[in-house]
Amino acid sequence: MEWLSLWMFPVLLVLVFLGIHVSVALVITAFSFGFFVFGDRIAIQSFGPVLQAGSNFVLAAIPLFVLMGAILERSGIARRLFDAIQIWLGPLPGGLALATIVMCAIFAASAGVVGAVEIVVGLMAIPAMRAYSYDRGLISGTICAGGSLGTIIPPSIVVVVYASIAQLSVGELLAGIMLPGLVMTALFLIYILGRCLLRPEDGPPVPNTARVASLRRKLAITASGLVPAALLITAVLGSILMGVASPTEAAAVGALGALILALCYRECSWSMLQVSLAQTVKVTAMIMFTVLGGTMFTGMFAATGGGRLLAAIVVELGLSPAMLVTFFLAIIFAAGFVLDWISIVLICIPIFAPLVKLAGIDPVWFAVLVCIAIQTSYLTPPMAPSIFYLRAIAPPDFTYSHMYRGVVPFVAMQLVTLLLVALFPAIGTWLPKALFGN
Repeated sequence: MEWLSLWMFPVLLVLVFLGIHVSVALVITAFSFGFFVFGDRIAIQSFGPVLQAGSNFVLAAIPLFVLMGAILERSGIARRLFDAIQIWLGPLPGGLALATIVMCAIFAASAGVVGAVEIVVGLMAIPAMRAYSYDRGLISGTICAGGSLGTIIPPSIVVVVYASIAQLSVGELLAGIMLPGLVMTALFLIYILGRCLLRPEDGPPVPNTARVASLRRKLAITASGLVPAALLITAVLGSILMGVASPTEAAAVGALGALILALCYRECSWSMLQVSLAQTVKVTAMIMFTVLGGTMFTGMFAATGGGRLLAAIVVELGLSPAMLVTFFLAIIFAAGFVLDWISIVLICIPIFAPLVKLAGIDPVWFAVLVCIAIQTSYLTPPMAPSIFYLRAIAPPDFTYSHMYRGVVPFVAMQLVTLLLVALFPAIGTWLPKALFGN
């Protein structure tokens, strides 16, 4: 019976490659294998995962974070933010690409959803960079990599789901990914600046005639475009990290703050609210249905003895803690080629987390490594969601060749970040310990 559980993964992959949505594929696989264990009682046994997913209060933060991002996206706040950043960074080599990465980092800290970050920033940044003849590979890599920062910069929905599955503190995990997120953003900026210094034709600076000449004008644009967004981010993250509010309460503050900003900018309308709410419902429904499917899948995997079998295999291999972490990260990295982030978290973490705890490995440090490894899945083909998002908004002369070549250096920067956190665990654990004292 235990060996039966291992067949669940090939069946799931076959269903995914047949074009069935991952959430539906998870439910079908769980039901099919559960029938061998429970027979016609499978419907009753499946009620538990439904109740577990529906009563998880941590997941209540997801629709509020999505709503905050949707309002920022639709209200024009993102456009003001991009204008404020590019007037300062535009004169540098690759300045518009640098501004795009910074914009993605700030917007990721406001939205937490990769798709929203990439599409909103891409629609503004692609025309700006094309106007100055930026290399299409650099444009593609910058947009895709910048969008993926939504995974590793808090508040990240990936972290919210991970914490609920692994039964860890959301606040500690958000604090854990903050420094690695800044390190990765810095590496992206260093790469772009270095490339454009060596190859100025790939990313020329904005000419003097296109710059805002008045310092007073620059400060005014910054005050109206950058400062409000920074205050919103501080309100959301600060309330979580300082223990003032729970993630759900902080998400509610963020959604309300985004709405207040839209009112202040006179961008709030019934049509904007309707579109934002509709987008929130769609994204939340997709995530929750996948959570349900993943919970059923891992539950049936455990019921067929898969957890015991995997634990026995790990013990038989005699892996050290370092080798165990490397083994698990390799599995997650490989899974990222064919599965999306939520499927990876829901399938792998319930299996890996107990073994990590038994090995005496810091669960927060391991979670940070997993988040970085998952982030690479946004850029690694064939599934590569970031490339698909870019394809939807890119001009016709942008080919998949440009996109795949463009993301390779940024994947390398992600792996460098992963290596740094692995070699220097304090990058991911110092801030949680400083704030929460664990």
